[in-house]
Amino acid sequence: MTLNKSAIITIFASVILSSCNMDGYITDDKDYGATHYRPATISSSPYCTKVFEYTPAPGQFINETKTGGFDGTQTTAEAACRYAEERFAAEIWVSLGGFGGYIVVGFDHSIDNSGGYDFAVLGNSFNGSSEPGAVWVMQDENGNGEPDDTWYELAGSESGKEATIQNYAVTYYRPSEPQQSVQWTDNQGNSGQIDYLKQYHRQEYYYPLWIETDSYTLTGTCLEPRNYDASTNGTYWVNPHYDWGYADNFSPIDRLTDDDNATADVNANHFKISNAIDASGKAKHLDFIDFIKVQCAVNTKCGWLGEVSTEVCGFYDYNLKKELE
Repeated sequence: MTLNKSAIITIFASVILSSCNMDGYITDDKDYGATHYRPATISSSPYCTKVFEYTPAPGQFINETKTGGFDGTQTTAEAACRYAEERFAAEIWVSLGGFGGYIVVGFDHSIDNSGGYDFAVLGNSFNGSSEPGAVWVMQDENGNGEPDDTWYELAGSESGKEATIQNYAVTYYRPSEPQQSVQWTDNQGNSGQIDYLKQYHRQEYYYPLWIETDSYTLTGTCLEPRNYDASTNGTYWVNPHYDWGYADNFSPIDRLTDDDNATADVNANHFKISNAIDASGKAKHLDFIDFIKVQCAVNTKCGWLGEVSTEVCGFYDYNLKKELE
């Protein structure tokens, strides 16, 4: 996006009456003295500027060189992150695979808690196709620029419900041969597999090439699946939406639009930092955040369509983006 510099300067100048401007930085009346807050400047981008981690669960689009966009060189964690950054720059989806797959991004500034919607996550949901991702936020408490502090989940419509499982963990196992399904077990005593769909995605492995170990475990919040076979014969699957609070979800509330997105275009879900909760489910106040994580929040599949997997197309600071438009 090309920005008119004079327009940006005018926008930032307009907030000076309620802010303090020091050396080109914009601050507000919150007490940031004991924090590592990074205020936005006139050169800040509203979009995420770095992918810190991309650890998907196995899935039909992982390592896939056609629609998945991989080229076979993504054999290290660093290369996988570069892949995701390039996809986000073009607003093209990145698959998180099955349950627990996640991506972590950061910005060139801290995102303020405005009390309303603060940031957006782009996905490709449409009516009848929601693949919900739980959203987590982190403040750079130690100031080292790395997402190594405390994650706080953002509450959604399913938070606190009996069917929602906290600390759900799935372990995935590397197949012993190419073109095989990926087996998994969970911490509830269940087992299953990510199906190998040879008629559609024929890469040798759905297990990420950059995962060096023969198994790995992903832990997060698991929602009750809502997908069902509307045809009753396996030909037409539906993934209904959840009310609010999840990425890649056709929400009637946080998409902030009532279009049906019948062509599966990129569209945004919007999130409030004020919905942050701690590990016990209690509200956690954060004046700002520096990192965002999205994690696939269901463990289910839809027959010939394969695993339900959250797709993410990018992230942006909602309020900064509005100011710059």
